[in-house]
Order: sequence, then C-alpha cells, then structure tokens
Amino acid sequence: MVTTTDKQKLLQFVNKIGYDIGENMAQNVKLQYQKSFDFLPELAMFIGSYIVKKAFTRQTTAPQFIKDSICFFFVNMFEDDEKTGAKRKSKTQEEMAYVHVFPFPHSHKSVFKKNSHIKAVSVIVSADYLKSFLKQDAEQFRFLFDSDNNFLIEEIMTDDILRTVNDIVKKEEPGTLKSYHYKLKAMELLFYLFQSLSKREKNVHQKLSENDIRSIYKVRDKLVSSLSKPGTIAELKQIAGMNELKMRKLFTQVFGMGIYDYYQHLRMKEAARLLRDEKLTVSEAGYQIGFENLSHFTRVFEKHIGKKPKKYSRELI
Repeated sequence: MVTTTDKQKLLQFVNKIGYDIGENMAQNVKLQYQKSFDFLPELAMFIGSYIVKKAFTRQTTAPQFIKDSICFFFVNMFEDDEKTGAKRKSKTQEEMAYVHVFPFPHSHKSVFKKNSHIKAVSVIVSADYLKSFLKQDAEQFRFLFDSDNNFLIEEIMTDDILRTVNDIVKKEEPGTLKSYHYKLKAMELLFYLFQSLSKREKNVHQKLSENDIRSIYKVRDKLVSSLSKPGTIAELKQIAGMNELKMRKLFTQVFGMGIYDYYQHLRMKEAARLLRDEKLTVSEAGYQIGFENLSHFTRVFEKHIGKKPKKYSRELI
C-alpha cells in the first residue's frame, strides 16, 4: 500500500534530479509502489508501479541535474504481487517486457491510456558517465552519444535483465551500504542491456520524427496482434504509410532486427511463455502459435531462445 510518505519521497526525488513530472502525471495516475535512488550528477533510478486513472499525453523533459542524459526505460519487468498492492494476472502479449532507450535532451510525447497499469524501472544516466564504463566499446554505440541525434530504441528483454529487475523490486533491502548496492544493480541492468544491444544488426542510424516512430509502431503492433499469421509486406507498407525500403530500415533501427526475424522472435518468446507459465506441451505450444511442422518449430525456437523446446521444458521442472 502506498502511503503519503511514499508520495512525498517521489516528489522529493523528482525535484532533486530536476525532473518535472507535470500536473497531468501527478493528478491522473494512482501510485501502487515506488522506490527511487539518486547518485547525482551521474545517475538516478526509479522503480514504480502505477495505474492511469484518466487518459492523457505529456512531453518528456530532461532532468536538469544529469548532463546530456540518456533514459533506459524498462517496462513490465516485474510481476504484480503483494508488494505492489495489485492482483497478479497472466501476461498478455501487449504486456511483454521491453526497454526503451532515448536521449532525454530531446522531447518525446508519451501517451497514457486509461486503466493501463505501468510497471517500470527508469535508469537515467549521464552520457559521459556511461562512456567511462564502456571505454573502447563505446564506439559501437556511437549513435547514443551524438547530441544531435533524436533516436528511439526498443529491445526485447533477456532473462538476465528480468531476473535483475525482480531482484531489485522483490528482495529485501540490504541492511548496510544500501545506496552502493542499488547503484551496482543499476549498472548491472545496463551491462545486460548492452550485451543484448551488441548483438543487433549493424545499421546506420538516422534521425526519427514523431511520425516515423508512430508509423513503425503501427507495424510492430500489427505483428504483435497476430502471432499465428504475419501480415504481408503490402499490408505493412500500407499501415506504415511509407515505401518498403524505408519501412524495413527504420524498423531495424528501432527494434534491432528485420521485420520477419522480429516476428519470429516474438513468437518464440510467446512459445517460451506458454511452456513456462501455461505448462503446455511442446506440440501444444507450437500449434498454438501457428506451426504445423514441429521440427521447424524446434529449429526456430532453438535459434531464438538458445535451446530446444523440450530441453527448455525439462529445465523448468
């Protein structure tokens, strides 16, 4: 249960890092759970669960006290439980765990839908501080540090990141060195994320307009809405309102893989969820997401999950 003290702590935190949450955010969301840490001037982390009472939009603003900040916004990373004060429910595809990466100096419009339940971890880090850890590896992520670049990246989460987030949310706080512990946890999250980002297809990043982002997410939403049957390229082009070359290029830039590979990756993540949470057999999971040939399903599952579905199921027991 969230207390007045929890809300006061949140306001103290956002004021301390120089971040304006805005009147809409303050009035139209119901806070379920929150935990926040600041390690100024390099880093800040917020963990929260909240329900949107009334639909609204807002423009993000950069925290004033973290220079050239980059935001890593981890969404749907932890399950609802008694700590968040919300009822546990099975995940839907719309609730899949992912992270958004974007530069805070650029303004982004966020849309909050009524009754949506947001469970998120935000890590806000100074670009220079992040480069000091990446050192020579920073070169392959150059687009993150280009102050003129307006980018958005979405990454599907790995088990390592999910485990780390749930450690932060669910484990008891250490009795000593609490700030040091959570700073290390924030950096651990970023370490696992950059491991995942390093596997992306190499792609020249271009500036994205808000219209570009909306169009590419319409394509993504179409893929998500029908995992048993993909939309045709002609359908996706019409949804995006752009030619095929531009659509493919921007999709790869945002999501780190081509349209078909992304579609297959989503299917295998859903198959893994069916095996893990719904306790389906391998054949049942394969058939449910549209595979008639189980040998083909096994090959695709192993490519995206890293092991055969039967082995994956056995290890869950």
